[in-house]
Amino acid sequence: MPEATAPRVVDATYLGSGTRPDQLPGPALPEVAFAGRSNVGKSSLLNALAARKGLARTSKTPGHTQKVNLFEVRFDDGARLVLGDLPGYGFAHRSKEEKKAWQPMIESYLLGRGSLRALVLLVDVRRGVEPDDVELVEFWAQTKKPLVLVGTKIDRLPKAQHKPALAKLAAAARALTNVRVVGFSAVTGEGVGALWRVLRSITG
Repeated sequence: MPEATAPRVVDATYLGSGTRPDQLPGPALPEVAFAGRSNVGKSSLLNALAARKGLARTSKTPGHTQKVNLFEVRFDDGARLVLGDLPGYGFAHRSKEEKKAWQPMIESYLLGRGSLRALVLLVDVRRGVEPDDVELVEFWAQTKKPLVLVGTKIDRLPKAQHKPALAKLAAAARALTNVRVVGFSAVTGEGVGALWRVLRSITG
């Protein structure tokens, strides 16, 4: 399907954030969670999806996101969807206390958010699926809901390596769950339309 046929976002707004499910705005729309290791490019992806440069704050300091942040997007056909930005994991310089607090926060959100339709897991396409990612995939598998694997920073690979690198990601995750794979570049915008088509098909 041509990239031009992808749905177009016409509005995007910040809804709220929290460290517990009861602190978040009540679920009223289909929701998709975004997770990944610290500094994998999650905020850049969310901004690209929403076509807003500053919707999700980006930082050169890993571990910047410390709460679950929710954003609503509205498409040109009137459809609406909520995006959930989860704290990054795997950042060695965060304290053990912070890490212990993050795990139950993420787990309670993923299991307890009734409006959640899918999980988008970001991995650096050059590094592949790492042990922390596998742990999250195995945890998510109990929900029986779709997983979408996004290989970020794909522009840093030669064009000829794009398909093999994404195929490798798919093979690594397919052993654990049924997964769809999309390559993404914050520099070129590659993958934005493809990812939206996947998410819209999942959320209806």
